[in-house]
Formats: sequence, C-alpha cells, structure tokens
Amino acid sequence: MQELYLLILQGESDTLEFKKTITHPDRIARTMVSFANTRGGQILVGVQDDGTICGVDPDEEMYSLDKAIQLFCDPPVRVFYKEVEMEEGTVLKVIIPESATKPHLARVKENDWRGYVRVKDESVQTSKLVEKSLTLEPASESLEEKLDHQQERILELLKKYRKLTLKDFMHLANLSRQRAKRLLVYLVLQGHVRLHDKEKEPFYTLS
Repeated sequence: MQELYLLILQGESDTLEFKKTITHPDRIARTMVSFANTRGGQILVGVQDDGTICGVDPDEEMYSLDKAIQLFCDPPVRVFYKEVEMEEGTVLKVIIPESATKPHLARVKENDWRGYVRVKDESVQTSKLVEKSLTLEPASESLEEKLDHQQERILELLKKYRKLTLKDFMHLANLSRQRAKRLLVYLVLQGHVRLHDKEKEPFYTLS
C-alpha cells in the first residue's frame, strides 16, 4: 500500500500513467503500445490525473484492457495485472514490459494503424524513421558511451541553428546517415529533440 502511494507521488512520467477508468479502448491502446515500444511502463487504473485515488472494479477494467489489446494493438501487447487494495478503493496496476517484438501499432480507425512511443508523460505518434529504428538491435554500453559527445554536439548544433534536417546533421557533425539517424532517434525518444515530419523535408528542433 505504501509503495503505491510513493509511486503516485512521483506523478505521471515516461513510465507511469494514471487513469480514472478505461472508457476508450482505442486510446488506452496507444498508451500501452507507447510503453511497449519504449522502456516499458505502468498504468494505474483507479487514480485520477491529480493523483487522487478513486478506485475501480478491477474485473471490469481488465475486460476493457483485454479488449483494447486484442482489437487495437498489433501485435498484441503483453501485460501483467496486479490488484492493490487501498483504503479509498481498489487500484489496478497494469504493467507493460518493454517489448522484444516492437514496433507495436495501435488502431486509430478502420485500416489505419500507427506507431507510438512514450516521450515524457505523453504517447507520441512515431514517424517512419523512429519505427524503423525500434527494430534495430540496441547499442552496446560501450557504443552508447562513445555516442555521448556526438549527442552533445547535435544538441549544440540545434541551439545554434534552431532547426536542422538529417542532411544538415550529416554535414555539420560529419556523421554517416545511419549514425546520424540513430543518434537523432535516441534523442527524440529521450525527449531532448522534437521531430517535425509533417513538412516536405522533415527537420528537428530542441524540445
């Protein structure tokens, strides 16, 4: 019980979301997909946005969640349920591990499936660039360490130029296309950089 209070005090984040109840299976599917595609996370059903516990009927909520997984997630997301009895009512803890079979897509409307990742406390629609990178093997720790100064260089370039394209980064930071893509996707997923992919030529800015 104490553990759940402490978790709620942390507030919503890239790995935690509160839901009063599950009323829209399509919307909760986007949240579950975003956790599975990123670092995993938990949804606390029976907790309002401000952290107030209101409690739920866990069987009803699990029914809605299972429906969301089967009808609105492709491939279906793996979840674990844990019921926590609190003085204010029952909270259903929905645990979504990071997926080994990403990217997962969520159904937005008939025959329209889209990818989502978790950035800060929001489920953000991915671009094709991010979706492709999710299928890449994760970089080793030694490689991640080597990337640190390159990440800093990219952030410095964005501070200076405000907005840059992939080609700009390749030229200014002297990076291969694959390395530049990987670095930018990593920074987008971390919430440092924002991708604007609705333009004729996609570009990046600081978040």
